[in-house]
Amino acid sequence: MIDKTVRDAAAAVADVADGSTVMIGGFGRAGQPVELIDALIDQGASDLTIVSNNAGNGDVGLARLLALGRVRRIVCSFPRQHDSWVFDELYRSGRIELVIVPQGNLAERIRAAGAGIGAFFSPTGAGTQLAEGRETRTIDGRDFVLEHPIAADVALISGLRADRWGNVVYRGTARNFGPVMATAARTSVVQVDEVVPLGAIDPETVVTPGIFIDRVVAVPPRRWMHEGRFVGGVDVEGEPLAPEAPGTDPRGRTL
Repeated sequence: MIDKTVRDAAAAVADVADGSTVMIGGFGRAGQPVELIDALIDQGASDLTIVSNNAGNGDVGLARLLALGRVRRIVCSFPRQHDSWVFDELYRSGRIELVIVPQGNLAERIRAAGAGIGAFFSPTGAGTQLAEGRETRTIDGRDFVLEHPIAADVALISGLRADRWGNVVYRGTARNFGPVMATAARTSVVQVDEVVPLGAIDPETVVTPGIFIDRVVAVPPRRWMHEGRFVGGVDVEGEPLAPEAPGTDPRGRTL
């Protein structure tokens, strides 16, 4: 009997090794596998290369993983925002290596790894510093830069629900990088709000087929969601904002 469910997030990431390349889904907090990131922090793996769209928010989740000195290198498209002070401090002090990849190229390089594509030419970044020292080609009068796939040892992604075979559906745009990351890693782990019986998910709605998923873990309901829908904003610590106030971050800045 195929059953890819594991008992908890700790078990799901227990074998992540030092020096691993780890993909982390999400666009900001949307689709971010918060519980899996926290479990990875508790697990202790270090010298990691992280592939993610963002470089963490506030002092929790991915930002905390960085703050603990466990990440050697981060590959992302959007490292800086108003609450990315952890990454900012690490980068300015030379304690983390940054590889900037334009967002479309990031998604396509990950997808290429999952599809077995050796490399591809992209116009994004041509003629900029991102293209320096790299192979370029002019095709139909337009300049292109050679891009190579990005693969990983582990992908940590977040879905809405899955069955025990690992078939996954997502909630709206929270799917973002999850589907391509699931195909591009040697081991793909998904956290979901619920694990449903086989047959409960219409095959026509499956976004990530179970063939790409190795582990499924159900996580407790998130405080800022109810029945899969957002019920209010959260601060950078993940705490729900009071409805009568806009809230501030831990450094006193209004969100």
